[in-house]
Amino acid sequence: MPDPAMINAAIAANVRGQRAHRGMTLDELAARSSVSRGMLVQIEQGRTNPSVNTLTRIADALGVTVARLVEVADTPVVRVVDAAEVVTFAHPGSGSARLLVGTDAPAILELWDWRLGPGEHHDGDAHPAGTREMLTVLDGELTLTVYGHSHTIGVGGAVVFSADRPHRYANDGAAPLRFVMVVTEPAEPPDD
Repeated sequence: MPDPAMINAAIAANVRGQRAHRGMTLDELAARSSVSRGMLVQIEQGRTNPSVNTLTRIADALGVTVARLVEVADTPVVRVVDAAEVVTFAHPGSGSARLLVGTDAPAILELWDWRLGPGEHHDGDAHPAGTREMLTVLDGELTLTVYGHSHTIGVGGAVVFSADRPHRYANDGAAPLRFVMVVTEPAEPPDD
């Protein structure tokens, strides 16, 4: 796994570079992402380790994937990601979210490997309009709550849902939970 300082440096350079490429000021990115200007300054200077939710809001505002923001090197035509290079976001307790690989526009996709211990959960912010998530449960049982409705997905089960609203992944069981998820986001927001 890459060194956390290396990941923070990559995030800093990638956020700064993506913002500059779009001609955005820090204030504009702060307004679009709902991330404070102060936090953006810390991120762009590599002085903080931003959460998945913070990176998701920044990525959405920039029109790129979280994978693009944490990418340590330029993407070649064929990109193999060794297990040691996978970026892992630790959650309180025993949970983690591993961003295995992702792509930018025109096909914005992310592949995640999630683990949550018994009683743990993760609250996901609403993604841009048209974003969908697909997942399958490998171990344990997932309680997925979207727009106030909960759904239980067991081992081998799968689900697809609109992720453009707040959602929660929870392990309400006694055994560890592991699921693999694909996030797909439209390159252009759909017309209303």
